Amino acid sequence: MAVVTAPDADILCTDLVRIFKVQSGSGPGVEVQALQGLNLRVEAGELVAVVGASGSGKSTLLSILSSLDQPTAGVAWVAGHDLLTMKEKERVAFRRRSVGFVWQQTSRNLLPYLSASENVAATLAIAGAAKGAGARRARVTELLDLLEVSHCADRRPAEMSGGEQQRVAIAVGIANSPRVLLADEPTGELDDTTSAHVLEAMRSVNRELGVTTLIVTHDPAVSEHVARTVQIRDGRTSTEVLRSTRLDEHGAEHHVAEEYAVLDRVGRLQLPDEFVAALELRERVRLALEPDHVGVWPGQQSPPPLIERAKRDETPRTTEEPS
Repeated sequence: MAVVTAPDADILCTDLVRIFKVQSGSGPGVEVQALQGLNLRVEAGELVAVVGASGSGKSTLLSILSSLDQPTAGVAWVAGHDLLTMKEKERVAFRRRSVGFVWQQTSRNLLPYLSASENVAATLAIAGAAKGAGARRARVTELLDLLEVSHCADRRPAEMSGGEQQRVAIAVGIANSPRVLLADEPTGELDDTTSAHVLEAMRSVNRELGVTTLIVTHDPAVSEHVARTVQIRDGRTSTEVLRSTRLDEHGAEHHVAEEYAVLDRVGRLQLPDEFVAALELRERVRLALEPDHVGVWPGQQSPPPLIERAKRDETPRTTEEPS
């Protein structure tokens, strides 16, 4: 029997499929494919946002990655655990020690009758981390300071603002020193300013502790706070946006965002919606293989002849400044 070794990536999904059967009246039911061969790789220490509209499959993906649900087919690894073969004992240990969670609803993150300090301490006790009362107190103080909510140490959730609750929730999520932190719409109930503070807190945790962080959201504004954004559409990863800072010849910094279509193992990709709409692409398109790229034209339109394309590509494009 072949030995399966864990991948280097902290999160790896390959050809992930999830099919639900929805009952319809007294009939046999209808199958719904929430994930249709999704591929995703997140390296150790990365901070990644997964965005998508309602029904795109992002919530199903997070349920699988958190081991709350199981895929119908494919490969899924998180923090060195094979999610398809885990037994119940390993599943419990996985949730306690390998991953942390931050949910949209505060009621899922914090116990309402415990203070911020007590919520973090309870997580440490359950995970078996920071042995001894003194070590636990030190760890609680360290985490609340890191998330800048030490002033909430003795407050219960009802006595905190929404932003404070979510930052305490992040402290609870990383209390067990997980390899991976999973966040489901962590800013969904917050205003823009508070959302930015919470996202910056997650960036700080990622930077200071190196915990691999995956944020699942429908809010495109989250993308501005991460270096890599993965778009999910119709149960597949469709595009990625990579952000970086570059220096020009004068030493000035420029923030650059580059969008890439995701190509799966059989050569399929999804064109961005705005590209499809702008060129009125539908049903089928015409393709042309160039020396360094692929040309795509509407199906009812023929690509320009090869000679014309060659002349066009050789002609330098210049932009004149107004005098």
